[in-house]
Amino acid sequence: MKIKTALMGAVAAVAMAPAAYAERGADGNVNILYWQAVSIMNPYLSSGTKDVEGSSLVLEGLAGFNEKGEVIARLAESVPTVENGGVAADLTSITWKLKPGLLWSDGTPVTSADAKFTYEYCTHPEGGCAQAARYEGISSIETPDDLTVIIKYAAPKPNPYTAFVGATSPLLQKAQFEKCLGAAASTCTTENTYPIGTGPFTVKDFKVNDVVMLEANPNYRDPAKPAFATVTLKGGGDAQAAARAVMETGEFDYAWNTQINPELQEQMKAGGKGVFLIGYGTLVERLEMNMTDPSPSLPEGERSTTKHPHPFLSDIKVREALSKAIDRETLVAIGYGDSGRATCNLVPAPEMFASDNTGCIPQDVDGAKALLDEAGWTDTDGDGIRDKDGKKLSILYQTSSNPVRQDFQAVIKQWWNDIGVEVELKVVDASVFFGGDAGSPDTFQKFYADVEMYANNFDGTDPEPYLAQYLCDKIPGPENQWQGENINRFCDPAYDAMVEELSKTAEMGKRAEIAKKLNDMLTKDSFVVVPLVDRGRLSAASNTLGGTILNTWDSELWNASDWFRVK
Repeated sequence: MKIKTALMGAVAAVAMAPAAYAERGADGNVNILYWQAVSIMNPYLSSGTKDVEGSSLVLEGLAGFNEKGEVIARLAESVPTVENGGVAADLTSITWKLKPGLLWSDGTPVTSADAKFTYEYCTHPEGGCAQAARYEGISSIETPDDLTVIIKYAAPKPNPYTAFVGATSPLLQKAQFEKCLGAAASTCTTENTYPIGTGPFTVKDFKVNDVVMLEANPNYRDPAKPAFATVTLKGGGDAQAAARAVMETGEFDYAWNTQINPELQEQMKAGGKGVFLIGYGTLVERLEMNMTDPSPSLPEGERSTTKHPHPFLSDIKVREALSKAIDRETLVAIGYGDSGRATCNLVPAPEMFASDNTGCIPQDVDGAKALLDEAGWTDTDGDGIRDKDGKKLSILYQTSSNPVRQDFQAVIKQWWNDIGVEVELKVVDASVFFGGDAGSPDTFQKFYADVEMYANNFDGTDPEPYLAQYLCDKIPGPENQWQGENINRFCDPAYDAMVEELSKTAEMGKRAEIAKKLNDMLTKDSFVVVPLVDRGRLSAASNTLGGTILNTWDSELWNASDWFRVK
């Protein structure tokens, strides 16, 4: 089946449920807990999920994705397709039409110039954009009138729902951000924390890595929404405390990413104040292997950059040995139970894009030891730690603060110790780890460690932009304010060429085949990414909060405009 044909029927006609309220702001305040606190309200300067999703209360794209992964219109009148003429028959352009009368929260009109500016903002050669892959392949954007946005591609674009679609690619107001282009982007503190948006809420007060206070947008396009007058978006604590605050104490209405073990889930359900929302998408807990040297002995600005290859993780045998030593089924049992599945894939879904890559699941300690022997790492002094050329095989393994992740760190450390690898554990506050502060040494983008662990996923149901994050030109570094998406600094011209091939391939079967190959190049062929668990999303909602629908394909706050207080 050609993707052109698929596009003709891919967009859902979504029937909206009748409003459960009749007046904007009638339901008072809603308390939302993102225990990984929001650091910034501009998703172009942070790839941390908590920042992307917090921003989605304020900033919107032309379209988004619903809970089924279908494209839905937001600021656009409708979703362009081949059938309705919005996508060119040769797939080289897509034409979006803005809804007439849209206003920014400051009362000024939303125009096509804002969309074009947003593209220029993210693709500025002197800037660092955390979502640059969303704009891959665009040759130009034309705005023949105030309501028309024409995106032109350098080659046929089988999946045109990337730029301005989903929470990672919203519109910025040109009037507010036009002085924030390029290297100035990260210096625009007010703009990045108090953005003018089109979403259901606006920022009233912002405290970095703590709390965001929001209020209903007086110019939101639906005069009856949102039902809540204000939002308290609180950060801090951990997943367990967040779940308890909804499920047991009732202090909060919604808690994101309540990543707790199955036993605790069952205990908290007995509290009777809320429910856990569970859904599978593309969220994979993984280890990223640093292909560059993070040694503090290197000059600042050169650590974890391509100037210095990693002294031992550059060897695939070492990376594969570390993977073989891990028992993924045990990790699932420890951390997730029925809401997790052992995986070897970076792209676990949709099914047509998932590789039959299962070789990593059985633990193979003897195989891991054999690989390290072959690589020349042996225990010459009998202390249980392998060495080579006078250097110990010693790893700094970092992740964010989270009880499940600390459990994973402990058992993985033991497995690696068992094969002769010395391991130092580092835990970073989640709000800092996933923040976009270019000056912090502790962000996951800066990657001042040998190995780091976190989870990530992609918008929508097509993995092309996600896989494009591992292109050579997406590597974080001081020249782009450490905002690149290629976290482990992997660079393979063959991989880049295959991503380009994917971007030009229309037939769905062939797209799936290429995507699987790209997944395998990152995982079983190179072990630069070591997937661990295909995680179900697990969040908690109060019994008194209505309208919540868990969405694993876009922001979890995707329909906050529809939330209401159950009377």
